[in-house]
Amino acid sequence: MGYSKQKAGIRLMFWSGADFEEEELSVRGEKFKDASVFINKISDINVNDLNRWLKKSREIQWDYKNIVKRKGKLEKINLVNN
Repeated sequence: MGYSKQKAGIRLMFWSGADFEEEELSVRGEKFKDASVFINKISDINVNDLNRWLKKSREIQWDYKNIVKRKGKLEKINLVNN
């Protein structure tokens, strides 16, 4: 997870967010699995959504660390035993 300050507001990013299956998150590309949401003011934050996304960000992860070694191919990390 990460964020960036932009003119439209704060962009909250989830590196594996494309697999969260959440309509509120905007998927940016096809090669990577990131998705994001813009927040313009504090009152825009839905705490229930944010908590759900944070939980999914711990459960759903892709192996970006070894993307070069795998020649651009992403593989899902199995977190069942972690």
